[in-house]
Amino acid sequence: MSLQSSFGELRTRLAQRIIGQEKLVDRLLITLLADGHLLVEGAPGLAKTTAIKALSDHLSGDFHRIQFTPDLLPSDVTGSEIYRAETGLFEFQRGPIFHNLVLADEINRAPAKVQSALLEAMGERQVSVGMRTFPLDPLFMVMATQNPIEQEGTYPLPEAQLDRFLMHVVIDYPSAQAEQAILHLARNDYRQGPPAADVRLTADQVFDARAEAADIYMAEPVEQYLLALVLATRDPGTLDPELARWVAFGASPRGTIALDRCARAIAWLEGRDYVTPDDARAVAFDVLRHRILLTFEAEAEGVTADTVIQRLIDRVPVSA
Repeated sequence: MSLQSSFGELRTRLAQRIIGQEKLVDRLLITLLADGHLLVEGAPGLAKTTAIKALSDHLSGDFHRIQFTPDLLPSDVTGSEIYRAETGLFEFQRGPIFHNLVLADEINRAPAKVQSALLEAMGERQVSVGMRTFPLDPLFMVMATQNPIEQEGTYPLPEAQLDRFLMHVVIDYPSAQAEQAILHLARNDYRQGPPAADVRLTADQVFDARAEAADIYMAEPVEQYLLALVLATRDPGTLDPELARWVAFGASPRGTIALDRCARAIAWLEGRDYVTPDDARAVAFDVLRHRILLTFEAEAEGVTADTVIQRLIDRVPVSA
């Protein structure tokens, strides 16, 4: 079985467990293929934790969940040095960040120091304690969640730190039909327990899939279109004077790289060996929404980052 077929089978299995959240399933796999990290925003009970736990069940790696709270310390995430009386030496005790898949649940409930400790590990793929540096596993992915309902007692992530996430996905409630299927699934799991994972990918298979996705062909006009979308976030007034009133800061070059990787990943998942403008548009909202900083005027008018991105997509032409 080819790698694309294996990931297609994994996609199907996850969709059977995470009913009504196909977008979340796809974004998880895209993030895995693009070697990035995912920020998911949605109300409680929408299978955010279940999704990454289900993904870990199908990978030959380990999973750990960190519940972020106001009293959490950076060492609770990265680990700390423990004094061993029998040897008279300090020994580094690895924290939960030293796992393959990490869920940072309600990341905005922890103060800035804890957020920074996590985001440093995400960006540098290592943890520094004292004079020593400890590398993280090559297969390493963080999914952080935010609860948009409660704002009291939270510490919103600064825009510069949000930029470390490959994508920012916003999920909503499932449809009535999907919720009925969820009810039936929950009943079966309660009676019989969840089924064993029959599709399991190794770390080497994930690395090989990443290499294949990175080699997907992108024609020059598609690359120019991708660049034009990102550059338009920095100087939107050339396309629409109203956009100039709405956008204070646009996406950084990290956004260009993220859009490129995600467009290639979604093309690979769809079984194609080339990228189309539709691939870039499909992931543009999730890649750019947390990288566009709006003006106070835009917020006062009820304009969102998604409004800006849709306007840009409508106006940026595809190169011939």
